[in-house]
Amino acid sequence: MDAPVETVARTDIPLIEVRGCRQAYHKDSNADLVVLDDVNVTIRTGEMVGLLGRSGSGKSTLLRIVAGLLSPTAGDVLWRGKQLTGPANGVAMVFQSFALFPWLTVRENVEIGLEALGVSRAERENRAEGAIDLIGLGGYESAYPKELSGGMRQRVGLARALVVHPDLLLMDEPFSALDVLTAETLRTDLIDLWSEGKLPIQSVLMVTHNIEEAVLMCDRILVFASNPGRVANEIKVSFPHPRNRLAPAFRQMVDDIYALMTRRPVPTRALTAAEALATPLPPVGTNLMAGLLETLAAEPYNGHADLPALAGSLQLELDELFPLGEALSTLQFGMLEEGDLHITENGRAFVAADTDDRKHIFAAALRQHVKLAGMIRQVLDERWNHRASAVRFRDELEDHMSLDYAHQTLRTVIGWGRYAELFTYDEEAEQFSLEDIE
Repeated sequence: MDAPVETVARTDIPLIEVRGCRQAYHKDSNADLVVLDDVNVTIRTGEMVGLLGRSGSGKSTLLRIVAGLLSPTAGDVLWRGKQLTGPANGVAMVFQSFALFPWLTVRENVEIGLEALGVSRAERENRAEGAIDLIGLGGYESAYPKELSGGMRQRVGLARALVVHPDLLLMDEPFSALDVLTAETLRTDLIDLWSEGKLPIQSVLMVTHNIEEAVLMCDRILVFASNPGRVANEIKVSFPHPRNRLAPAFRQMVDDIYALMTRRPVPTRALTAAEALATPLPPVGTNLMAGLLETLAAEPYNGHADLPALAGSLQLELDELFPLGEALSTLQFGMLEEGDLHITENGRAFVAADTDDRKHIFAAALRQHVKLAGMIRQVLDERWNHRASAVRFRDELEDHMSLDYAHQTLRTVIGWGRYAELFTYDEEAEQFSLEDIE
């Protein structure tokens, strides 16, 4: 690959500035749920910027703040140097779920934003035709959404955003609902139009959880950390378009970002009981963990896999692979380190064991490394009837984490505990017990 060059002219005039943004929701009398904290983002004309991070890190919340659809709890949002107090003029959004009106044709869906702006009928039709042709849907003006494929529907959503000639185009995971080939085609078309200056926009801010997609498309990548969401790293991508995914520099940047996102702070002390309980567990099933361990232990990985290569071979997105790796790390079956996943000796023992022995190994790891699982089993052991309501443990979790994370963590422990035969769980009664446990 040639030396990276600047591909898009830029100016020093910010379109949008987010300063010290904080977004919190009132939870109860004692604590607020903080979604974003001290977020600073500047978008200038002539650049495509990616917000890269895990689900739940607040990326989509920030996108709605930038659009003026949501007011931050604290901090300032400036649109062209002026305080943003409502929906910003000159901003359009493309959604993950297409968000088309099923009773309107392609042309009518594209025109609806112009109609809301009071644009004359003749101009609406002219601009809609141009936008439809630009994104490759000429001839489908009279079709209804139900007659279109997913990729075509997303093109309609893109045309609807472009037809108003926005200064800033916001895209919220625009390709995640599409199959791999359709998403790749749409990405390529969009990059070509952007590089050739054919899009009637000045800048793009795109939310994604696909690392390779961010490196392929963006000039800058803002890597979000979670709990609360914040910008952990900013990466400049200066490779010229079209970008070669197989080029060593491209692959190295993808590897480096994987390493950044899997890097954990080195603990300076052991976690307290409350801190251990406050650690959310990923919603990962035992079958998926077992499958990944078996894959890691076998050829060609032999216990050590590079995450980008593993993601590619298993066709897993970041939001699917990272939770799996973190679950294995939590149970000490695997270890995430600098963008790689290693299997541990305990993980190898699990792979080599038969069905019953796997359950015993899993149960031992669960009791040792997952504070909540050990707490549930201890309570059941100590009670005369060996029963306990899930509400008791859910309430305790909610003292340490958000409602969603508390429910997710409890569901994960229920699934893991059932597999390990550490306890049983009655869904209807919402009750743990040792019934039928040897």
